[in-house]
Amino acid sequence: MKRVIIIIAFFLVFFGCKAKTSVTEKEIPFLDTGVNHHEWVLIKSGEFFKGLHDHETRIKNDYEIMKTHVTNDQYVYYLNEALEKGTIKIEDDMVKGFYPGDKFHEYKHEKQIGKGFWPHMPVHELGQRIKFDGKIFSLIKGFENHPVTMVSWFGAKAFCDFYGWRLPTENEWEKAARGYDKRAYPWGNDISRGHANYYSSRLKVMKALNIHTYTTSPVGFFNGRTHNGLETKNGKTPEGLHDMAGNVWQWTADIYKDMHYRFMRGGSFTNYAYNLRIWARNSAGPEFYDINIGFRCVRDIENEEVSDDSNSGEEIIDGN
Repeated sequence: MKRVIIIIAFFLVFFGCKAKTSVTEKEIPFLDTGVNHHEWVLIKSGEFFKGLHDHETRIKNDYEIMKTHVTNDQYVYYLNEALEKGTIKIEDDMVKGFYPGDKFHEYKHEKQIGKGFWPHMPVHELGQRIKFDGKIFSLIKGFENHPVTMVSWFGAKAFCDFYGWRLPTENEWEKAARGYDKRAYPWGNDISRGHANYYSSRLKVMKALNIHTYTTSPVGFFNGRTHNGLETKNGKTPEGLHDMAGNVWQWTADIYKDMHYRFMRGGSFTNYAYNLRIWARNSAGPEFYDINIGFRCVRDIENEEVSDDSNSGEEIIDGN
């Protein structure tokens, strides 16, 4: 009997007290971080130290990258524009759009990504903050300046393409995150609960947002200011980018030979500190989406073509 009581107590402590990942569809209090999520940041061409072993890599041309993740309000605005123009459609409770397909190499475990309409985002799924009433898209209040989530690689690319932008390559993303030295995180070499939204800071974020599940935070939340009693540290990159570590994983553009996987960078609110290191990667099929995956876009400087001299070891067949 004593052993049974101990086992029951263990399960109550381990499962009953564990914070749940957010799948809330309820309104939450809006929190203004003071960060303008419509701004872009210039990243100058030149060398940077790439990866865990600091491989010297060069980006040939300047480019601009979004200061923050793409937010829910930005994505809702896009969805309504794209629906009106006919570049997306709603089918089987899914936002879909046309994709011309990838070259198929018939490599072992490679999945064929053919020409057709691929999923961008679910319409009515638990955890979705964006709603669709059959005519227009809208947003659950309080999540306006949170990063958009539940978006596939196809959905991220479609957003960027719609406005004449594109997803960053892995090299462009890493140069923007790291700057010009060998730091492990976008702000430096150490991490604390005040630097980013990740697993260890979840309770503090929940309290500051006045919610009961751990979830995304408003973009730019970790900016050195105090939000509802939570003192944050400056989590920006040397160039001033926010949330390049934590909050949500970020899709990147590269399509590598002999594989269908797309890669993400930055870590998320569900991950531990080691996933937030600048060189950490994650991967999934381009149709995959989840509550902790988002993106940001880059745009080329006029009359210049953005490219780089090296990659992650795989042969890139498309970096756009």
